[in-house]
This record gives sequence, structure tokens and C-alpha cells, in this order.
Amino acid sequence: MRKRLSVLFVLLFVASVLVFAQAAPEAAAVKPVVLKLSEVHAEGYPTSLADHEFARLVEEKTQGRVKIEVYTGGTLYGQETASIEALQIGDLAFARVSASPVASYVPALNAIQMPYLYNNGAHMWAVLNGEVGQKMLSDIEASKSGLIGLCYYDAGSRSFYLTKPVNRVADMKGLKIRMQNNQMMVRMVELLGATGVTGIGPNDVYSAITQGVIDGAENNWPTYQNMGDYEAAKYYILDQHTRVPEILLGSVEALKKVSKEDLAIIKQVAKETQEFEISEWAKKEASSEQIVRAAGTTVISLSPEAFAEFQSKMAPLYQEFGSAYTDTINKIKEIGKQFK
Repeated sequence: MRKRLSVLFVLLFVASVLVFAQAAPEAAAVKPVVLKLSEVHAEGYPTSLADHEFARLVEEKTQGRVKIEVYTGGTLYGQETASIEALQIGDLAFARVSASPVASYVPALNAIQMPYLYNNGAHMWAVLNGEVGQKMLSDIEASKSGLIGLCYYDAGSRSFYLTKPVNRVADMKGLKIRMQNNQMMVRMVELLGATGVTGIGPNDVYSAITQGVIDGAENNWPTYQNMGDYEAAKYYILDQHTRVPEILLGSVEALKKVSKEDLAIIKQVAKETQEFEISEWAKKEASSEQIVRAAGTTVISLSPEAFAEFQSKMAPLYQEFGSAYTDTINKIKEIGKQFK
């Protein structure tokens, strides 16, 4: 009897070893979910650095179950609008885009990017990381657009850069300025007497200026420098008309490939990369300003009177685009009293 039990024990042991040996390679053969992230900016740009940090942390915290491939320089889809469309159908998992084109799907985002709304950067971040801004992120997913708002990134303030000097509103008359594909932004320049030109991607602004298609564009210091646009448009008009944040978007369809646990990790990691990007942004902004000034860019700071004139021209825009968000805009202005 004992001999039979011993033999049975040995057989069970051998069987378990064989099962384990067979299962181990199968477990090891399980492939991670590989997702793609699209970025229009080049390697080394603050948002690109944040994209890579996001990818690194996701792989680390999911223990390799999810890997993200980052494609910078617009190599996947070129314009941000094309990336957004790819997200909606699930051909792309993530994209870092400006909040401006997202407003086409979530109009409420217009409220946080109204011209001349913020007193400074601290004011903007108090809004974005507070109740107002976080509701905007949740509204993206609730809109049934197929998009998920993961977090905000810094993009500083946007100012005009042109081939001609501008010291007052009258100097804007007749200028053709590349604008993002957003009705409110186009309306903004129209009220200043200029024409807003859409359909030109960030990577095509330089050639459009040199070919005379446009007289300039509007953006922040790093983009102005990083894209080389300062070599074509030598006048930077420091009006700081808007502070439009960047948004890291996810695709509802593409992220169905990951487990609920890993999706929660992805959402948390995205928020953790925000401070990283803000820090990188501050360093890049200071460096870019120094570079373009040294290269001969003429920086024009508007006089208080001229600045007030630019602001006054926006009254119809606030009525047209902001009337539906009066309460939100008033909340933002109220928060701003702490940052004067």
C-alpha cells in the first residue's frame, strides 16, 4: 500500500512539473498591448518629453502589460485634427493636442480659452486643476465623441508673430494670420481687422509665411522657436491674447484593448506627468525666448492703451461665444482675483 502511494505521489509530482513547464512558456508568450501616441512637436519639446515619460510610467506601472509607442514630429497624422479623427475610430490610442480643436467636439472648452481671460499662468492652473477644469476633462468623455480627456499640459501664452510690426489694432488690418481650426479663434482675429486662415498644419507655417500665403501666425515662445518660424516672421507681438492648454487625449475604442485595471493606471499616470511637463515647459520657454531675441527678433510689448484697445474689441466675441458659459467665465474671473 505504501509503495503504491509513493508511486502515486511521484506520478502526481511529475505531472505537476510537466503542467507548470508547459504553462510557463505560455505565460511568457503573452504579448503586451502595444498602443500608439501621436505628437506633432519634435523630439525634445516639452510635450514630447512628457509623452515619453507617460509611456515609460505606463509600462512600468502595468508591469509591461501595456506599452506605448510615441511618434513625434507629426510623423503619424500631421495635423492635430487628423489625430483626433484617428482617435475617434480607434486607429490611434493617444494624442497630445491643443484644447482649441477639441472645442469643436466639446464646445464648453471655449470657456477656458477666451481671449484675455487669465491674469497669468498661476491663474490658469488654479482653474484647470480645480472644479472648472476637471469638469471640462470629464465632459470630453461624456460627450460621446469617442475621446477621453486624460490631463492638461502647459502651452504658455499665445501671441502673434508677423512679418510686419504691430503696435495698435489698426496695424492688424488686412493681415492674413494662420489660426487653429476653431471658429472662436478665427473670429478673434476678424474682430481685430485681420483674416484668419485655417487648414495649415504647424509644420507648414514656415513655408506658408515665406511663400506669402500668410503674414504670420500665433503661438507661444517654444513653438515660434522650435518650428523655425522666427526666421520667417521677425516680429513677435507680446499681447498674450490666450492661454490655451494642451490636452492628452485617449481613444475610447482603442483603449478597449486594455483591462479596467490598466485603464485606471493609465488615467492616473497621465495626471502624474502634468507636473513633469510644466517643469519642462518653464525651462523651454525661457530658453526659446533667449534664442529668438538673440537671433534678431523684434519683440513688441503693447502699451497699456493699445492692450486695452485689443481687449475692447473682444466684447462681441464674448457675447457670441461666451454667453452660454457666463457662469463659468465669471468663476474664472473670480479665481483670478487671487492672482493679480
